[in-house]
Amino acid sequence: MINSNLLKTPCYDLHLEAGGKMVPFAGYEMPVQYALGVKKEHLHTRAQAGLFDVSHMGQLKLIGKNAAAALETLVPVDIIDLPQGKQRYALFTNEQGGLLDDLMVSNFGDHLFVVVNAACKAQDIAHLKTNLPEDIEIELLEDRALLALQGPKAAEVLKRLLPESADMIFMDSRVVNFEGAECIIGRAGYTGEDGFEISIPAERAEHITRLLLAEKEVEWVGLGARDSLRLESGLCLYGHDIDQTTTPVEASLLWAISKVRRTGGEREGGFPGAEIILEQIATKEVTRKRIGMLGLGKAPVREGAELFNSDGDMIGVVTSGTAGPSKGYPIAMGYVETKYAVLDTEIFAEVRGKKLPMLIQKMPFVTQRYHRG
Repeated sequence: MINSNLLKTPCYDLHLEAGGKMVPFAGYEMPVQYALGVKKEHLHTRAQAGLFDVSHMGQLKLIGKNAAAALETLVPVDIIDLPQGKQRYALFTNEQGGLLDDLMVSNFGDHLFVVVNAACKAQDIAHLKTNLPEDIEIELLEDRALLALQGPKAAEVLKRLLPESADMIFMDSRVVNFEGAECIIGRAGYTGEDGFEISIPAERAEHITRLLLAEKEVEWVGLGARDSLRLESGLCLYGHDIDQTTTPVEASLLWAISKVRRTGGEREGGFPGAEIILEQIATKEVTRKRIGMLGLGKAPVREGAELFNSDGDMIGVVTSGTAGPSKGYPIAMGYVETKYAVLDTEIFAEVRGKKLPMLIQKMPFVTQRYHRG
């Protein structure tokens, strides 16, 4: 029985109407799957367009003349030079170089729009309140839904309903009037597919959601397929593949550390844990690395499975695993001792007492199809 203290998103009644199987997740009642089932929802998103309710995530504005410079002191990312109408993936780091959360930041000129993970929402807001100067206003947007429309047909669907979305490219953000509602739209998502994330005032969420669902290409997709889609695309899930004990270098997230914030850059360092992270980049000396693996058998390998070398020595652990619906064979990601993080190395995952062979492979496992123009 679901705890009655759990929060509900503005789309809650629509999930029940669609037969969504509701589960507790990050303090909310959320749909893990619908009648189609996880595999078919996953494949539908890869072929057409999946609609995800991600309203449990934290949405906030940072308002103030120096908001970009202030936020930049907390992330190893270039926020000051982020162009207006663009968004960027960022990382909150701690003094040990570990990751407090990953987040998205959009520049709207007079403010920054920030989206943080659901499970880290309270922690992230407290972190911002503690570390940002008093002249930066933090406005929590608690009365908004957030939908992700993802898949090769997503742009076609949204263009029909919102023609001004047609000229957007990957990582564009804009404020639009959508059916009389002021919505924030970003061309991004966490499935590896082209698509959009749409922030909608709560009172208009049901109307706009119904319009999207009425399009023939669109199906509701739950948390189960969201997880398998992002894993196929080599994308980390906070609290599983990255956490406060993981540095960006260990996590193979060097692409998320802007050049201007690296050693020799225009604004080198200046973020929590900078000395440790920049030293790891320079020396490449870390004890473990995040890697992708494909299973050589049929059995999926799940989070927590221990990894071994051919001599039977434990060398790491799986942090995410799935049957790999698009690929037809099991895939996983995890961490191994650095010397084993070599493509095509055979390692073994222990599942119910059996050691299953896995091959270290490059991620993403599927081609990312972001629309870059």
